Amino acid sequence: MEKMEENNRKGQDNAKRPKGGIITMPFIFANDVCEKLAVVGFGANMISYLTTQLHMPLTKAANTLTNFGGTASLTPLLGAFIADACVGRFWTVTVASIISLIGMASLTLSAILPQLRPPPCTGEQVCQQATSGQLAILYGSLLLGALGSGGIRPCVVAFGADQFDETDPKQTTKTWKYFNWYFFVMGVSMLVAVTVLVYIQDNVGWGLGLGIPSIAMFLSIIAFIVGYPLYRQMDPAGSPFTRLLQVSVAAFKKRKLAMVSDPKLLYRNEELDASISVGGRLVHTKQMTFLDKAAIVTEEDNVKTSQAPNLWRLNTVHRVEELKSVIRMGPIWASGILLITAYAQQGTFSLQQAKTMNRHLTKSFEIPAGSMTVFTMFCMLSTIAFYDRVLVRIARRFTGLDRGITFLHRMGIGFVISVIATLVAGFVEVKRKEAALAHGLQDKAHAIIPISVFWLVPQYGLHGIAEAFMSVGHMEFFYDQAPESMRSTASALFWTAISIGNYVSTLLVSLVHKFTAKPDGSNWLPDNNLNKGKLEYFYWLLTGLQVVNLVYYICCAKLYTYKPIQIQSHDSESEENVVELTSKV
Repeated sequence: MEKMEENNRKGQDNAKRPKGGIITMPFIFANDVCEKLAVVGFGANMISYLTTQLHMPLTKAANTLTNFGGTASLTPLLGAFIADACVGRFWTVTVASIISLIGMASLTLSAILPQLRPPPCTGEQVCQQATSGQLAILYGSLLLGALGSGGIRPCVVAFGADQFDETDPKQTTKTWKYFNWYFFVMGVSMLVAVTVLVYIQDNVGWGLGLGIPSIAMFLSIIAFIVGYPLYRQMDPAGSPFTRLLQVSVAAFKKRKLAMVSDPKLLYRNEELDASISVGGRLVHTKQMTFLDKAAIVTEEDNVKTSQAPNLWRLNTVHRVEELKSVIRMGPIWASGILLITAYAQQGTFSLQQAKTMNRHLTKSFEIPAGSMTVFTMFCMLSTIAFYDRVLVRIARRFTGLDRGITFLHRMGIGFVISVIATLVAGFVEVKRKEAALAHGLQDKAHAIIPISVFWLVPQYGLHGIAEAFMSVGHMEFFYDQAPESMRSTASALFWTAISIGNYVSTLLVSLVHKFTAKPDGSNWLPDNNLNKGKLEYFYWLLTGLQVVNLVYYICCAKLYTYKPIQIQSHDSESEENVVELTSKV
């Protein structure tokens, strides 16, 4: 009884908080901007720092960054669990930011203090590698950065969306606008990182290049904490994974029971669910009815109004629907993996293409090959702004939806554009190789082919446009369709999809390289000379896989059932006064 009263009190306290709104956005965006400046500013040029400053062998440096990247992509699951189950999103972001700052500061100190890195070497001198102590500082800094990112990435985006009350009709359009501007601000910070910070690191010094994002992170923590009185916060409601497991176990125990004739006979307990249904109660759906057996009341359950039931035997409809929502999200989540696989080629083969092409803007200025991603970011930012200010208003006239189109439609558009991007990339590679052959440079792996690098702009730009549709829609989908008590965990799934997409890219490249190798040494993806490969075939293979993935996504989207939720009216306690959000997506 005490537990039920405590849950009910938490739900009432949350409902009474007149906080949040647009006024909180500067504090939240400041934190995420600095995290992106740090991660991208460090990562974009970290291979140079490891090889030139710590004198680490190239393969070891690459593996170090790969391991760091893999860890950073998995830690959001841990951060999300802590936020949803234990301390809430505000404190998770705050502590994670401090952890990340410590890692950044220690790495900055290693770049400033000579005793924390090997002595410099010049000319043909054999470079002294970093000592075990110096490497320990490096690895500790990277690990702290990964742990910090794990708390910030899944929580700050969900925490920002929490500031808009979905039960308030005046704020219904602000949540989807928030996701547009979140990605826009994130893109701007990444653009600054790969241009300004990388330039400072290469031309001014690593101490300043790493110190700037460290100072920015410190200031962002102060700003984020100062905004505390303004925030609308959701109290943690216990482990969401435990609730999902309890429903599964209860359904399994009652698997032999016959289904009730009327869903209204299934167990409901508003007091028990108060802390996990602040934004509204999930209503019964007709899919996956075998899970509904977890909510069938039997004599053995011994249900009493004075105490909570044994949740390993009996669960409420709301909790059963939480599990159904998570299961329904799975196929849509999986469809986003292959788009990341295609996007990942910009940092590998597209980069190698750029290195062999004429990158001169003037006789004295040459575009760095690694800076070609600027075109991706610029197109992504432009598309987000154009979508938010123009496309939504046009689409709204035809669909009647406040957000213009549903996030499932938005994701579908992103998939189509990504297919076009890899298709175009294949034809550009054919053009590049024809230029190499025409000038007798096919056998010269490192020669600059007299063809402008701007031939690559369409594929970079199309990937940016695709990301503006797909990535924003994907994140919006996770937040909107996840149970409200699992929104940090749902945001972590977004980053997990990115991680798996990169691993799939590695696997696909390895398989293609292995199975296209011929006895004469030729290969679709040669190690040394891209001019003798068949990179266009690889791009078109990706195109074909994405077409299959697009068909799969369309089927999943057609069959998808939006999360049905009922919101109690602010001015009435009547059960009849409810709003179904399924009509608003």
